[in-house]
This record gives sequence, C-alpha cells and structure tokens, in this order.
Amino acid sequence: MAPRRVVTLLASGTEIVCALDCGDRLVGRSHECDFPASVRALPAVTRPRFDTSVTSGAIDRSVRDLVEQALSVYLVDHERLAALAPDLLVTQVQCEVCAVSLKDVEAAVAAGLASRPAIVSMKPDALADLFADMRMIASALDVPERGVQLVTRLRARMRAIADRVVGRARPRVACIEWIEPLMVAGNWTPELLVLAGADDVLGVAGTHAGVTTFDALAAADPDTIWITPCGFDLARTRAELAPLVTHPGWSTLRAVREGRVFLGDGNAYFNRPGPRVVETLECLAEAMHPEAFRFGHEGSGWARLS
Repeated sequence: MAPRRVVTLLASGTEIVCALDCGDRLVGRSHECDFPASVRALPAVTRPRFDTSVTSGAIDRSVRDLVEQALSVYLVDHERLAALAPDLLVTQVQCEVCAVSLKDVEAAVAAGLASRPAIVSMKPDALADLFADMRMIASALDVPERGVQLVTRLRARMRAIADRVVGRARPRVACIEWIEPLMVAGNWTPELLVLAGADDVLGVAGTHAGVTTFDALAAADPDTIWITPCGFDLARTRAELAPLVTHPGWSTLRAVREGRVFLGDGNAYFNRPGPRVVETLECLAEAMHPEAFRFGHEGSGWARLS
C-alpha cells in the first residue's frame, strides 16, 4: 500500500515530495521546511538546539560544542511525531548540521512510534546522488514513474544551459559556503559551476564543504567569488559579510577589484538539494554570463555585492 502519511525532516525532501505531486500526503515537516508556501501550515516536529539568530561564527561554535558532546544539533518532538502517525519518514545522512540525521530518526522510531514508518534517507553528495534520491523517494511513495519524469525534466533544463555556455569564456570561481570560519562549497556546487560555464578553483565535487583560509582564497585569486552561506537568504548574508569584507586583503582580490562578487540565497537555492537545483544553476549562469541568460532571479536568488 502506498504511504499516505508522510513526514519530511529536511526542506529538500519536502520539495521533492511536492514536486512528485504527493504534497497532499504530507502531515508533518521540519522547522526549516518552507517551500512551497503551503507546507508552512503543517506542524513542525523539529527545532534547533542553538540560537540561529547569532553570527555565523557563533553558530559554528555552538554546533561544534554540541558535536563534541555527542549531542544532536536538532531536537525531535517525539510526542508530536507519534501523534502524526506517519507511515513514511524522509531524512538524510549527508550532514548532521543541515537537517535531522538518520540517527535521530532511528532513535525517534525506537522510542516508540506505533505507526512503525518506513525511513528513506537522502545522501546527495553529488548531482547524480540528488537525482537518485528523487527516484528513491518516488519509489517509496509508490510513484516511481513520476521520479523518472521529474529527473528527466530537470536534467533537460540543465543540459540546455550547459549547451549555451559552450565556447564562452570560463571564469575561475571560488564559492564560499560559510563566512566564519571560511568554508568552500563542495558536493554538487562544483558540478553546477561547470554546467554554468565556470571552473571551481577551491571546491571539490562530491566532497562536503571544507574549511579554508583567506590566504588560500587570495592565492587562488579567482575571477569571480560567490558567497552562499548555508541556511542564509540574501539579507542575512549581507548582514554577515563583515568578517570577510573587512579583511585587509579583501580589496586586493581580483574579483573584488573587477566587481565580480555575487551573493547567492543559500537557504532557498544553493544549499538545498531538491528540484530548485535548476534555479541555482540559472542563478549562476545569468550572473556570470548576462549576455546569454535572463532568468529573472537577480534580487531574489542572487545579487551583486556593491
């Protein structure tokens, strides 16, 4: 029997369920699930253990302290989750900071969910994994054909962009995923940059974000810099820029001198491995190749640092 009561514990999972036309089966979500807007009416069954309103440096310290104490970064409301009686839970194993982990979900089930839900766990290290996760969720929802159709549509849109950048100048790009400490984007981001007609000088495809230094950024001296902190929208990103843009060497960077520093919405697009990965690619393409693309994401998905 196809699952009829679904709880998703990460935002990208919620978007995938809805993109598969199964949003009517959702009965609960994580505190971070916010798209499509209709899901905000669903009860949230998680919350963070730390204050998310503080600076990026303070958030990093709080998360590291929790991890060092072997504590989960997020709390699951076991009573509310049990009351929702899900028959399918969607979670992830990619990042213990990004969303509720598989370990947390298994603990919740072990604590006594009478509904004994099936568990689907995403692990989107690279683009191929992201598409595999979509098909996996579709199969778990008993609509495998919709998963194939969704992936086919997304890949076609991405391929159309990649085809249009062939032969154009390829900027050397550094993508910053966290400001304090400085981290470079990995996983699927280097792949998106290639598709958008650029080359990543610091990130490694298929590898999780890694801590770097300003000296490493300066040594790479990229043509273009993207700043896309995980979980931050454009306004929050601008508010967090001080540790980076006040560095004595900031103004000497080629990308800064030439006005090629872009901000990306790390919450909705750049760090959310769901169907809107295509919109992320569109943001990259229209910012770096404005002569070839006009998708209309400027000001919402991305902005120029001025």
